[in-house]
Amino acid sequence: MPPNAPVAFHVPLFHDLVTGLDATERHVVLDLGTASTAMLALLGRSRCRVEIADLAHFGGIDRLNETESGPALPNAANAMLPSQLPDEAFDLVFCWDLPNYLTLNGLSTLMGAIAHRARPGAVAHALIYYSEREMRKHPGRFVPTADGDQLIDYSTTHDAIAAPRYSPEDLDKGMGHFVLDRARLLSNGMQELLFRL
Repeated sequence: MPPNAPVAFHVPLFHDLVTGLDATERHVVLDLGTASTAMLALLGRSRCRVEIADLAHFGGIDRLNETESGPALPNAANAMLPSQLPDEAFDLVFCWDLPNYLTLNGLSTLMGAIAHRARPGAVAHALIYYSEREMRKHPGRFVPTADGDQLIDYSTTHDAIAAPRYSPEDLDKGMGHFVLDRARLLSNGMQELLFRL
């Protein structure tokens, strides 16, 4: 396989989540990653309004990690989220692998800001580097296959840095008011996690 070839991997919790959306209800989705046509098409099978935050490409990660604790940090987290319309609370949040790139303080503040704008019972999906000691220097760009059974990582860099390898206990502190609901170890060594508000 060429070194820069996209890598696909099975994601059973993601698949269950996107295929299990009630087609009769309207869902408000927050995607913390980059917009993709495939993701929008998959969510478009249900009645979804999708908000894209794209934290990796607009300095959001550095801002959350480098802002000192205090009022400035929640202000920074809120500024990164899309403007909220009345009665438009988030039902579903796609974090992708972004939690790996945030300090626990930055992650907790971001997820706290999201929780204030989410419905009770909202679900957050995340991918955590678990088995490997290293991860890519920059967050992945994950695009689902047509049936949502797999994600394809279209990362453009393969430079590596140390992975924080957050434990479930770390994430219980780092995910704000979202608590761990389900977890699966994936074939690529990552953990796929669902958190519920």
